[in-house]
Amino acid sequence: MKTQMLVRRMRGLSFAALLAADPVQAAETDGLRALRIDRADTPTIDGMLDDAAWRRAPLHTGFHKHLPRDGEALPAALRTSVQLVVEDDALVFGIRAWDGDPARLRGLLARRDKVNVDQDFIGIWIDPAGHGRAAQFVRVNIAGVVSDGMHRADNDESDLGPDFPVDAAVRLLPDGYSMEVRWPLSNLRFPYADGRNWRVLVERSIPHADGALVATAPFRIDTLSRLSYLQEVEGMGATVAAVRDRGFVELRPELTVRRERATAPGARSRGQQAEMGLEINARPRADWVFNATLNPDYSQVEIDVPTSQGAGNIALSLPEKRGFFLESADVLGLPLPAFYSRTVNDPEYGLRATWRGAEMDATAMSLRDEPGGLLLRGRPYETLETIQTGRTVASLARARWHGDGLLLGAFASQRDYGRHGSNDVLGLDAQWQAEGGDGAQHQVSSVAMASRTTAGFGADGMAARVGGRAGGYAWGKYLHKTERWWHEVELEAIAPGFVNDNGFVPQAGVARVSGSINRILGAQALGKLELYEFETYLAFHEMRTLADHTTGQRGGETVERRLRPGVWMAAPLQTGFWAELGFDRQRAGPGARLHDTRVVNFGIETTPAPWISKIAAEVAIGRQLDFAADRVGPGGQAILDVGLRLPLPIRPGWSLELDGHLNRSWIRGRLGQPAFADTAWRALAIVHFSPRDSLRLLAQNTWAARRDDGVTQLEAWNERQVHRSLLYRYQWRHGRTLSLGVVDDRLPLVDENSRSLTFKLQWEV
Repeated sequence: MKTQMLVRRMRGLSFAALLAADPVQAAETDGLRALRIDRADTPTIDGMLDDAAWRRAPLHTGFHKHLPRDGEALPAALRTSVQLVVEDDALVFGIRAWDGDPARLRGLLARRDKVNVDQDFIGIWIDPAGHGRAAQFVRVNIAGVVSDGMHRADNDESDLGPDFPVDAAVRLLPDGYSMEVRWPLSNLRFPYADGRNWRVLVERSIPHADGALVATAPFRIDTLSRLSYLQEVEGMGATVAAVRDRGFVELRPELTVRRERATAPGARSRGQQAEMGLEINARPRADWVFNATLNPDYSQVEIDVPTSQGAGNIALSLPEKRGFFLESADVLGLPLPAFYSRTVNDPEYGLRATWRGAEMDATAMSLRDEPGGLLLRGRPYETLETIQTGRTVASLARARWHGDGLLLGAFASQRDYGRHGSNDVLGLDAQWQAEGGDGAQHQVSSVAMASRTTAGFGADGMAARVGGRAGGYAWGKYLHKTERWWHEVELEAIAPGFVNDNGFVPQAGVARVSGSINRILGAQALGKLELYEFETYLAFHEMRTLADHTTGQRGGETVERRLRPGVWMAAPLQTGFWAELGFDRQRAGPGARLHDTRVVNFGIETTPAPWISKIAAEVAIGRQLDFAADRVGPGGQAILDVGLRLPLPIRPGWSLELDGHLNRSWIRGRLGQPAFADTAWRALAIVHFSPRDSLRLLAQNTWAARRDDGVTQLEAWNERQVHRSLLYRYQWRHGRTLSLGVVDDRLPLVDENSRSLTFKLQWEV
């Protein structure tokens, strides 16, 4: 599917009168300037900008329109201002957002990290290291819901995994709203000395103004990363010197009590257990952070959205949501093949240290993982999966050097299986970016790794020491961007003997080249429809095997070939649409035929009404390869996501959040008879009683089946999984949470069922 490539474009009346007459008695500045205040002047975080500090803080009103990219200025009725004060242990932002039609403001209670451009929100982006490689960000909607995470410049993508203990309050006014956001300095990562100036960006989303997004920096269409918009903050030097020696320690014990019951034909079992876990986060001073986790319980991590793998044999990656791995995620900053934290399944303990200097940073971790994790070993045409039957130790060390436009890094990784051997990996990475004389932006990235593996697995899945085998990995990417053109190309080679059990390498013994040529045409008219942006592109991909004398795999076989011309456009109602033709060819296995698998792909994402948070669909229709049968038949893949946000009339302030997900892939056999189908759906309903507590109901089904298609005579089979869960969650504040959940998992076709009742308490000290 195509979405990932395209998405990245993408107290009262008297107080209101006071703000309207004279918002703050201070001069406007060209850039954001901080005011240092004493503890006695610390503002009360209530959403009202009536504290004395706000009357003295410099006022910034220079906001620029980023979306839609139509070049039009917003009316004065939608102006925005921001101020920043620095107290002893936190940054405090004060934002005033005017709106001439406040009844159209959008924002209801929702899950954390679900604040999107369909809602009115304020976003704050901070790069305390100042080198432009990464930024921490929070978004707060008008109901006080927070989305937060880390944005890395190398791939210009956001990770919503990290959570920060920000304190925010919003006050709705007759002509808009005001907001205060307090961000503790203890959760901002910066060098101890000689660091660069902090950089900040503040943004505002106004969905009823045709999806407008404004920010405190001018928009550039040719930028390589949105972090280039961040501007230096004046007045932070003394603050950094004053707080850099302050240390903090967070202790987060957790208690998990679980009762389980399982049934299967001829067998029944019951059990209960109570376990204690502990997370420790310590920062002795600004540049050092230490993390430890002991017997953590990850059972309450939100269940992953079901995805259809179709008839393919290649594993899919999943996002990380566990805090231990998300601390200082920018320092780790490695692509998936180098480190994939999901390889750690159920750690008995974990230790980690991170250091951050002005020009260098480093992190190291080691975890002892319990049995049961899924081990992936790649082959050209499939991913071999094995359940780990013994304890392992996963370790990683990483260091980076930052220069102007240049980054150099090194890392070492090991998966230790004890007497059964190990997997050791060493690697180097680099990135260079610059602006050419014609204003074009250039970026070159590369990774090189070498591995040696002495741990193997038999047909029974048991680990065993084997003779050492070495392998190499190389990857490079070039990106070129101007106001009208955007080109990129990637090269990757994975030797047959390359193994990285701490990374994600679903295929090995292959080499590939891929890329795209994109023409940015800007605003266009399509009949009576005015488009904010229109782009055409040509994407290409070629993967071939590398010779492997151990397995007898021949080199030079084409595994997959794609050539896809397409278009992408942005329209009103926050709508994006793309379509492409796929002139594809695929091979199912070694020596098999290279099949013609032409397809038509298209997708749309839109927010047509205030109560709809998203409608998104992707469809591929055409000739589909059935890998197990080594044949092609008519079929397709489809994904549909629908999100709704509704107020509940039962009680003021309550809201209902509904999210539905469906994905399906299918292939038909002779005379239209079905040969293979893979379907998954999820329905999620959450009642939000307040920003602190909610009740979540989740229903999820997956089903896959193969039938006699009249051609291949393959053995028919049928698999079905059913999940139902109910979870109540109450959070006093960040780090203090109570959860009570019931889970029912079934395999109906084999009459297996398991049920559990779980109570979990986390308490941050």
